[in-house]
Amino acid sequence: MTSDITSPDVSSPVTGTRPGHARKTENRPPTRTRTTSGTSRPTLRRLTGGLGTVLLCLGTLLFVLPFLFTVVTSLRTAADVARSPLGIPHSLTLKNFSDAFSQIHYGPSTLNTLIITGLSCVAITVIGSLAAYPLARITQHWSTAVYRLFILGTSVPVFVVVAPLYLLMRDLNLLDTYAGLVFIYTALNLPVAVFFYTSFIRSIPVDLEEAAAIDGCGALRTFFTIILPLLRPVTSTLLTFISLQIWNDLLVPLVFLQDPGKRTVMVNAYAFIDPHTVQPTTLFPAALLGVLPLLAIFVFFQRQVVAGMSAGAVKS
Repeated sequence: MTSDITSPDVSSPVTGTRPGHARKTENRPPTRTRTTSGTSRPTLRRLTGGLGTVLLCLGTLLFVLPFLFTVVTSLRTAADVARSPLGIPHSLTLKNFSDAFSQIHYGPSTLNTLIITGLSCVAITVIGSLAAYPLARITQHWSTAVYRLFILGTSVPVFVVVAPLYLLMRDLNLLDTYAGLVFIYTALNLPVAVFFYTSFIRSIPVDLEEAAAIDGCGALRTFFTIILPLLRPVTSTLLTFISLQIWNDLLVPLVFLQDPGKRTVMVNAYAFIDPHTVQPTTLFPAALLGVLPLLAIFVFFQRQVVAGMSAGAVKS
């Protein structure tokens, strides 16, 4: 007789556990452990977002509330303001604006400010871009020294150069003239323009100028046909900064213009300031009328200004 000999199961583990039991333990899904860091991250993000929203609202109120207070006070009567300066207005009137309009000679003074600001911005843009182009492309020691000299000019306050400029304008017979103020504003803001344009031109690839040179373009033609159209973003930013500074300036027109018919809006509005008493119902309307033309210009051209500023933000 022959007896059947069963061979041991080779696939069973050596440890002596049953195959079915080992298979069950292997197929059991792993247990998940909850971590406190995973649940705290969304909460931290919500808290950070809420804190940022609160800070943004507070910052907006800090900027908007003074403007609203100025507008509301300008529409109140003098008796109402004297009775309750920070209270709720009981009556509103436009007489304060009509009085300020006639007293500051609003039409001629606004036209003077527009002429001075416009001519100064054109001169600063043209001269600044022409001066920055060689400083950005010529890599010599003298160009670096000249560029640093322009940068040093941005730190010179206007109060330091008022007396020398007054003597210079007197010797050149440019006192009490529009040309004298345009020359002064151009000289004061030219270092800022050179700094803006030089930094931007250095980011423009030189291959464009080399291709224009191969086609026979000279330096000036290359600048006006290739480089100048690419300066639109930095020009928009520069004009925004300079026009605000020139329009709101008080010192230069007050010192260099003696003719009342040539004074700017801010100089005529400054005439309402009494060293002994302050009349908000007279001063605030004059200040709002002085800012109104510039605000209207920026509102009307806001699309062009924003498009120019954002044109160089993303590389194509």
